[in-house]
Amino acid sequence: MDQSFSTQVLVKEKRRPRFKRQPRYHVLLWNDDAHTYEYVIAMLKQIFGHPLEKGLQLAEQVDRQGQAILLTTTREHAELKRDQIHAFGKDPFIKDCKGSMSASIEPES
Repeated sequence: MDQSFSTQVLVKEKRRPRFKRQPRYHVLLWNDDAHTYEYVIAMLKQIFGHPLEKGLQLAEQVDRQGQAILLTTTREHAELKRDQIHAFGKDPFIKDCKGSMSASIEPES
């Protein structure tokens, strides 16, 4: 066998296919006046596993800035987390609370 041919074959075999990275999406939580910090912290702990300190930090950010990025992940996972926020339910600490908080997803820029 021709040595240059076998060298070319070895070089081709060593190359690994490059996988295209999936686009990433932010999960955004939007501020409102119908939910308490306690609700937000409990929701973030249950859905995202955030400890108390991180939950408080994100709750304050939502309150001050009107929104906070909770997670950046694949589109499918971001949609799941957004839907879990929407399904979390009313704030038990507010008598007239109408339902869950608002969340959305947007492509990472």
